[in-house]
Order: sequence, then structure tokens, then C-alpha cells
Amino acid sequence: MADTVQITAEQRTEFGKGAARRIRRARKIPAVLYGHGSDPIHLTLPGHETMMAVKTANAVLGLRIDGKEQLALVKDVQRDMLKPVIEHIDLVLIRRGEKVVVDVAVSTTGQAAPDTLVNMESQTIQVQAEATHIPTGFEVSVEGLPAGTQILAAQIELPDGVELVTEPETLIVNISAAISAEALEADLAEAEADAGGAGGAGATAEAPAGDGEAKEGAEA
Repeated sequence: MADTVQITAEQRTEFGKGAARRIRRARKIPAVLYGHGSDPIHLTLPGHETMMAVKTANAVLGLRIDGKEQLALVKDVQRDMLKPVIEHIDLVLIRRGEKVVVDVAVSTTGQAAPDTLVNMESQTIQVQAEATHIPTGFEVSVEGLPAGTQILAAQIELPDGVELVTEPETLIVNISAAISAEALEADLAEAEADAGGAGGAGATAEAPAGDGEAKEGAEA
């Protein structure tokens, strides 16, 4: 689990695209904080500190706003598609001890048995965890596992206090047999043969007997 990052935020009263552009030109990030039935609070966050913090999924920020401290979960980060710039951040107000539902990444470790392929059918699972103790990720060992092995969400080991929200039968990892070079060549040869046969039939169908004579008659 990641540590809570302390950040000093400024409350803002200017809104709209123009205000957001001015904030980003100053190397800061516009954000909004909402939750627990309170009115949304529009904020300006320091650019570098915030960018470093949100590199971790489900980051929790300790915000200092006008001398008061608030805990916030990073809910959504909107990034520029072309430039390494954060356009806006959505934050959710949380309290210590409160549980939240989040998506957490799943990755594999180890090497499966020879001549197999490891397919990640789902990159994340959804869990419920205490807001200040959210796991940064889950690892699943595939060491030596044979083709045909399937790992379900229910089989992922979770830390104490973390509960699975994703359907237990959800397929996460699927290990299948790798296609040999010989089998691949045979499949390609068969596909080429089928394509050649279809092309020949098409050529015959496009030139039925008598078409040439009918065309000459029409031109005459």
C-alpha cells in the first residue's frame, strides 16, 4: 500500500476553460474535491508534487486547505492526449477507517511451463479496502503452471481487511498451449490454399459463357 502524500492546495473561485488554462500555464493542476454530501470544492494543486503522487493508482492525498487538513482519494486523472500534462483531477473526500471500493491492478510473476502462453484476461480486480490501506497491486504466480490452467478472481490472495468485490468466478489468467512453428506454417499454407481456391472460383463466375457475345451485340 502507498503512503499518504501531503499536499498544500489552494481553494479557487475562478472556473471555466480560461481559468483552467491559466492554472496549467502556472504549472499547477485544477481539481475538484467532493463527497460525503458536501458541496464540491474547486482547488488548485501544485504541479510537480501532484504528478509524482498520482503515478500510483488510487493515491491518497493529505490536503491542507486554508489551514485545515482533509484526506482525499484520487478518483480520476484527466491527461492531455499529446503532452505530458494533467488537465484535471477528481478527488473524493474520505475519512480514516472508512472503506472504499477501488480497482487494483493484477500482474503475474514467474514462468509458466514450456510451450505455453500466459493470457491476462483481466488487468484489474475490484476490492473493498480501508481508504488509507489500499493495496497498490496483486501478484499471481504462474511458475511452472501447465497449459489449461485458469486462475479466477477468488484464487487471488488478498491482505487482511481487503474484500473481493469482483465476481469470484471472473477469469483473470488463462494459460494456453503455444502454437508450434510447424502448426503455424500448416495453418498459413491451408489459408493460402483456401484463398487460391476461392479466387479461382470467383474468376470463373465472373466470365460466364456468352457474355462477350452479348457485349459485342450491344456495342453494335
